[in-house]
Amino acid sequence: MKKTISVIGVPMDLGQGRRGVDMGPYSIRYAGLKERIQRLGYNVHDQGNVNVPQAESHDIHDQKLKYLPEVTRVSEDLAEKVATVIAQDHFPIILGGDHSIAIGSIAGITQKHKKLGVIWFDAHADFNTEDTTPSGNIHGMPLACCLGVGHETLVNVAGFAPKIAPENVVIVGARSIDPEERNLLKKHGIKVFDMHEIDKLGIHRVMEESIRIAGEGTDGIHLSLDLDSIDPDMAPGVGTPVLGGVTYREGHFAMELLYQSGKVVSCDVVEVNPILDEHNKTARTAVDLVCSLLGEAVM
Repeated sequence: MKKTISVIGVPMDLGQGRRGVDMGPYSIRYAGLKERIQRLGYNVHDQGNVNVPQAESHDIHDQKLKYLPEVTRVSEDLAEKVATVIAQDHFPIILGGDHSIAIGSIAGITQKHKKLGVIWFDAHADFNTEDTTPSGNIHGMPLACCLGVGHETLVNVAGFAPKIAPENVVIVGARSIDPEERNLLKKHGIKVFDMHEIDKLGIHRVMEESIRIAGEGTDGIHLSLDLDSIDPDMAPGVGTPVLGGVTYREGHFAMELLYQSGKVVSCDVVEVNPILDEHNKTARTAVDLVCSLLGEAVM
């Protein structure tokens, strides 16, 4: 891991339908993120937040792509900020906000790491487009956009597409995928380890294979960590909770294996919604998982 970490907040709630996720960066910081990481021996620079417009001050012009201009602008701004800290040889941790922020995160990271592997740790695949979406919420589209699938303005954030290749992408923890989205995933050859496979194979084998897919022949791995991947008993404060998720201990073991791989170059942490949380439990879980990713151990 890089010894200097830059934390970037993106208080984005335009990409999904349930308000409150814009407070996610604040709740994760409040849960002691910076202090915990510093205790591990890292230098931490908090770069503040990317400016995100309020939903109340903008109209929805397309029900299939809600807040498209606003999400695009934030993605462009985030891509620029991430590219700057990556160029300084920092390890970026991007705090959401909803998962649409990954469009900007990955756009920024791939300006240096041209061949980037991605592990998408999520209950959902986020592989919808305006043609398949049941909701019009862009937080259900970012992985597709990064692969060059979707609306041209989202696909071409930072001026190039695609950002990543399907053979270097793996989804872990999925348990809620829309029917047409499933067809798109199969069409593009995306490897999905759903909860059935985690139960059958065990998290150790799943993560070993995920690290191989995302890590072999790439410049590094980006972890996109959606807290709804974790079972709601430990992460209740998310916008779209799904029962039967990754356990707290499985999540930690997955992060520990990623740290041991030495391949992770960046991370975003998304969908923490303190309005729906219990005493900031989900944000504290997020901090615990990030610290395991950065090498925190019992011994």
